[in-house]
Amino acid sequence: MGDIRIGISGWRYAPWRGDFYPKGLAQKEELHFASRAVSSIELNGSFYALQKPKSYMQWYEETPKNFVFSIKAPRFITHVRRLIDVEKPLANFLASGVFCLREKLGPILWQFPPSFRFDPERFEHFLQLLPHDTEAALAIARDCEPRMKGRRYLEIDQKRVLRHAVEIRNDSFEDPAFIALLRQYKVALVVADTAGKWPYLEDLTADFLYLRLHGAEELYASGYDDAALARWEKRIQCWTRGEEPADARRVSDKHMRARRARDLYCYFDNDVKVRAPFDARRLLERLHLDGGLQTKPGQKEERAA
Repeated sequence: MGDIRIGISGWRYAPWRGDFYPKGLAQKEELHFASRAVSSIELNGSFYALQKPKSYMQWYEETPKNFVFSIKAPRFITHVRRLIDVEKPLANFLASGVFCLREKLGPILWQFPPSFRFDPERFEHFLQLLPHDTEAALAIARDCEPRMKGRRYLEIDQKRVLRHAVEIRNDSFEDPAFIALLRQYKVALVVADTAGKWPYLEDLTADFLYLRLHGAEELYASGYDDAALARWEKRIQCWTRGEEPADARRVSDKHMRARRARDLYCYFDNDVKVRAPFDARRLLERLHLDGGLQTKPGQKEERAA
């Protein structure tokens, strides 16, 4: 099977304090705690504003070895500019400190708004811009705007693979041409469970999968019961063996070539009612991937002196 990462989208949520996070846990200790309860976290502050190298360095230091972050790319590119003239914003984002994560740098998530319709020419131009390794990303980052001076980080420790995933929320993307483009540029289509609000597609388009579970019945709020988690467990096992579920919902009738294994990243985003961290833990346990994790929800970890 491929490498499986199960985690949460973000970690700073006031309702989690005294529930997922133990009572009395200092806010500055929350990432340390969360990163030992799940195997990956999706950074979402980067969606709202460019973060600083100092923050990325701190996140790297506070998390365990073999931990992975995914990064939600800036909405300025996807929602404000809507992929028009985004070369400089892309360079600014890549220069903002993402390279500080080194081996903990996972996929970059590109989420598009419900009002964004599939434009083949515009979308392909965007896909052509995306770097697929850190050397190519560094070359782009060096072309960042002068305003980034003093808050840019333009070093890599070594050449590493850089992955990208796209989350769509408009029915116009249910087009075989869209799937073909993602496959051509080796970008993953996000399998997004949105309680039926937005398109749910399971076309395989890259050598890995990216899942976002926003809520089984109520967006961002409802949890996943045992039956729902069992369904996701089976699908994850199938995908990471390099196979496809027999009932996969696809747009394209063309299948990707079979693989021996696929990596998979899965993030629970049903955080409103403090479901996400507990559902992530339960899925990790179902997949027998909780063995190396030290902290359980609501329990303090004994830290080494």
